[in-house]
Amino acid sequence: MIFMVRRTLFAVAAVMVAFLLICGCTGTTSDPTPVEKQQLRIATTTSLYDTKLLDHLTPIFEEKYNAEVLIVSAGTGKALEYGQRGDVDVMMVHDRAREDTFLADGYGTDRRVFAYNYFVLVGPESDPANVSGMAPEAAFTAIREKGMAGDASVIFVSRGDASGTHSKEQAIWKAAGFNYSAEVKGSGDWYQEAGTGMGATLEMANEKEAYTLSDIGTYLAYKGNLDLVTIVDEGDILLNVYSAMQINPEKFPDINSSVAKDWVNFMISDEIQQEIASFGVDQYGQPLFYAAQNDWEKIGVTEAEVKNPVV
Repeated sequence: MIFMVRRTLFAVAAVMVAFLLICGCTGTTSDPTPVEKQQLRIATTTSLYDTKLLDHLTPIFEEKYNAEVLIVSAGTGKALEYGQRGDVDVMMVHDRAREDTFLADGYGTDRRVFAYNYFVLVGPESDPANVSGMAPEAAFTAIREKGMAGDASVIFVSRGDASGTHSKEQAIWKAAGFNYSAEVKGSGDWYQEAGTGMGATLEMANEKEAYTLSDIGTYLAYKGNLDLVTIVDEGDILLNVYSAMQINPEKFPDINSSVAKDWVNFMISDEIQQEIASFGVDQYGQPLFYAAQNDWEKIGVTEAEVKNPVV
């Protein structure tokens, strides 16, 4: 497993101190021994990584908790696999149904909801399926009908990677009355699977002048390099809720439970909720994510899930 590691100057500093001690140049014999950094391994959905939110937050955590954060960015499906093997200390995902199963099966514990945003259907400005402003279910239905009828200008690019976004897409197909496996997947050239992260899927859809489902945060982060525009952005089914949980230390005793709890509590702290609420506003004119702290009723979770620290 390949982690994207944030390196610090600690190792360099340690070598310099050792050299000074050897050559007797420190001027003191009572220098305290540096405290070793604790390591935190996180498996995260790609949207939190591709938007650079984690790039923004992890240095704050590392300084506060003397930690080194190691991140593997994958779709929710892959993140769940890492958690089921005990390869990470914390998971950050956005698929409530699979999270509930993960918790019920004893792999995770102490889930806390820290952010939310919305999914959007994006596509070419010409909108060849003529679905702009429709309800998500109606838009998906129209895209399928025109694609199945042989309109070569109508293409839908799916994540196709068992991610949280892919699960949401399947939920919309189901709400529209279609059996995903039998009536959508593999039903024609109009429906294509990227099998990759959100950023790369947006780029593929852009190249093909196709429709795709994206979380609004990743779309805004990539928008400057895309010709795709927002086609559908309203509908209750488009709600996208993010949570963090630690891997169950009773099932996997080797995980770093202490620093995992620190991270989960960090994400729901007042300071970080404010950071989330303001992230992206200067650059994009709106936040890429909304803080969950005061919106628990709006997003359908309990107050405890957004406010109660893990102990």
